[in-house]
Parts: sequence; structure tokens; C-alpha cells
Amino acid sequence: MMLVKCARRAAMAAVLLAMAQTAHAQEISDSHLAAARAAIDSVGATDEFDLILPRAAQALKAELIQKNPDMQSLISSTVDEKTLELAKRRSDLEREAALAYAKVFNEQQLKEIGEFYSSDTGQKLLEDGPIIAREVGRAAEIWQRGVARDLAQQVAEVLSKAAPTANLPEGQGTTANQ
Repeated sequence: MMLVKCARRAAMAAVLLAMAQTAHAQEISDSHLAAARAAIDSVGATDEFDLILPRAAQALKAELIQKNPDMQSLISSTVDEKTLELAKRRSDLEREAALAYAKVFNEQQLKEIGEFYSSDTGQKLLEDGPIIAREVGRAAEIWQRGVARDLAQQVAEVLSKAAPTANLPEGQGTTANQ
């Protein structure tokens, strides 16, 4: 599940980056906004935020009960009641997310995003994308170490030929310098 959230965060970051690059304002029709909502639903763009209010409520309860243990029942019921009232505001986040997507993607693109991520392949990408990203990251680290090592070695070889007494890092250069 954490992997899916990472993929969604990456998708959201890409959207925000693209949004920053979009300089012009545009009118967003109801159908465009509906397509954006369908797209964010398909990628689960706001799912990672589902726990914000419950966590805030839990933290508030713990803090207030620690300070006022004699009021535990009232604190608990009041926080629960107010949390439920505030849960209605979740739709505000959905609207803002849909607007963010609608500013970056046209209506047709949003429909295509929604269709793709609703497909088996799109769902698999959301599910397994973080695993792939982690593996690519590992491969990139290995590659980076290899090319850095090879670059240093190749440069040291050229420099040692040009200036045999040059102060090169130990273990680099020609075998004569090692």
C-alpha cells in the first residue's frame, strides 16, 4: 500500500511541476472538471490525504486528555463530533485537486488518463510502479558508482602519462603508479 502511495505522490509531483510550467489561465468547463475528477479518482491522487483529519483528531484527543484526564469522555465525544462535521470539507480538497489537474491537462487528456489508470494495466502500473522505481534507483546507484570510478580511472591514466609525478588519488592511474 505504501508503494501505491509513493506512485501517487510521484504522479502528483509531476502534475504540480507541469502546473508550474503552465503560465496561462484557462476557463474550466463543468465537463472538463468532471474529467479531472475522474482522472484523480483513477490515480487515487488524493487518497494519501485521507488520514489527515483522523490523525489530527487522534493527536488532539491525546493532547487534551493528557492535560485534562478528568474530561476524557467529553473530549473524546466532542473531538469525534467535530471531526465528523469537518469531514464534509474533504470535497474541497477533491475540487482543488481536480482544478490542478484541469489546469494542466485538457479534457480529452484527462479522459485518457482516467481510462488508462482504470484499466488493468494502469492499475498494475500504480501498484508496481514504486517497485520498479526502487529497482531503477538501485540500478542507477550501481551505474553511477561504476561510471564515476571509470571516469576517475581514465582521467588519472591520461594525467599520469602527461605528468608522471602528478599527485593522483591512490589506486588510480596506470598500474605503474599504483
